[in-house]
Amino acid sequence: MTSYMMSLDQGTTSTRAIIFDHSGKIMAKSQREHEQIFPRAGWVEHDPLEIWGNTREVMGEALSRAQLTRHDIVGIGITNQRETAIVWNKKTGEPVYNAVVWQDTRTQSTIDSLEDSHGSEYFRQKTGLPLATYFSASKIVWILDTVEGAREAAEAGDLLFGTPDTWLLWNLTGGVDGGVHATDVTNASRTLLMDITTCQWDDGLIEAWGIPSSLLPKIRSSSEVYGHAHSSSLLRETPIAGILGDQQAATFGQAAFDAGQSKNTYGTGNFLIVNTGEEIVRSEHGLLTTVAFQLGDQAPRYALEGSIAVTGSLIQWLRDNLGMISSAEDVETLAVSVPDNGGCYVVPAFSGLFAPYWRSDARGVIVGLTRFINKGHIARAALEATAFQTREVIDAVNADTGVPVTELKVDGGMVKNETLMQFQADILGIPVVRPLIAETTALGAAYAAGLALGYWSDLDELRANWGEDKRFVPAMEEKQREDALTMWKKAVTRTFDWEG
Repeated sequence: MTSYMMSLDQGTTSTRAIIFDHSGKIMAKSQREHEQIFPRAGWVEHDPLEIWGNTREVMGEALSRAQLTRHDIVGIGITNQRETAIVWNKKTGEPVYNAVVWQDTRTQSTIDSLEDSHGSEYFRQKTGLPLATYFSASKIVWILDTVEGAREAAEAGDLLFGTPDTWLLWNLTGGVDGGVHATDVTNASRTLLMDITTCQWDDGLIEAWGIPSSLLPKIRSSSEVYGHAHSSSLLRETPIAGILGDQQAATFGQAAFDAGQSKNTYGTGNFLIVNTGEEIVRSEHGLLTTVAFQLGDQAPRYALEGSIAVTGSLIQWLRDNLGMISSAEDVETLAVSVPDNGGCYVVPAFSGLFAPYWRSDARGVIVGLTRFINKGHIARAALEATAFQTREVIDAVNADTGVPVTELKVDGGMVKNETLMQFQADILGIPVVRPLIAETTALGAAYAAGLALGYWSDLDELRANWGEDKRFVPAMEEKQREDALTMWKKAVTRTFDWEG
């Protein structure tokens, strides 16, 4: 009997269930968007109960579309938006507040206070991360200190914290009826609470943040059986056996298992990951040091990461806030209606600037406006912003490793946009390679689960599944490239010091 793997891909804008066969081919998928909640400027929230409800719906719909039952599914892998913080009552299963999303900047005062008391280097040395609102810890503190009764309930041991992987795992395995409270090492490495050398929660960090340790899930590897789907689930008794944060999952799905291999994901934001093997490389150029994956009881593999907050969400902003396009796909048609950006640059620092700047004071700008500029130029400038930001993190990787990236493997929803992919190759000056299977995030989670369950035997079998769809080769003259980069960097400086 043919058997399959299911991935649950809980992303920033939607939740998807995707069923893969042994070759990595997609057999069926289902997707549900969830509400983006913006209570005020800089605040971004999701409803955890909506996400859990959507998860159940997409699991059922994917099974139905593939005409499969639970008996056909070997196991489940989970991948998720990282850093997003959910705190819930373990007795009722009810969140005490909405999920505070990774893009949220409301906790800057907490970051400033810890900067004054401990210094950012204390956190960087232990976690590999800068002290920033991006990560989970300050979001947990905000919930505990703002929601009435939350801190008291946490100190009494009644509350649990998790990133979305943990929330889904707990609910899938029974929730209040014995749900498993765990996360994997990649997600734990994004909290500012885990020691990156031991891959365990650090008492000193926990004390610095003032977070009761009883909130925290158990840290486990990225590929092992965490538990089984509860008897109330459509997939009852099916093992959940893989968890990877979304960017690490995409790296795994791209078969970038070895030191020096890399990928760039184009989603809500952009995330470049370069595998550094078992070596922890400390960045001197604004990158993050993070865990790439850990398979069972093997040693963890590490990576450098260039995190960009706003890329695909800039296109959503053109659609939803400005009404310039009716669907995200329309941006390419609009962008190719003009030959170039007309001197217009968009720097989407909606949540400050992430790598390589880490400027929480930055806010977005559109510069170079003249009467000549039309919406086609703005659409093209919005696409180009993604490529320019990627160029800056590639430059940081080259400086940190001393080994230049010679080609870039890409994935994510935006890679279907060939105008963007060609401009990306042009502004990098290296080939950009799109894989046959673009759903690499979900595929990576399936791979991690399948390895734990023996569905795939080893990494070589996964490498054999990877195939190239299209290669974009740079065609831009060097002077044109350098002139464009100069103007981009000039535009970036205009975002600084907006928030005092």
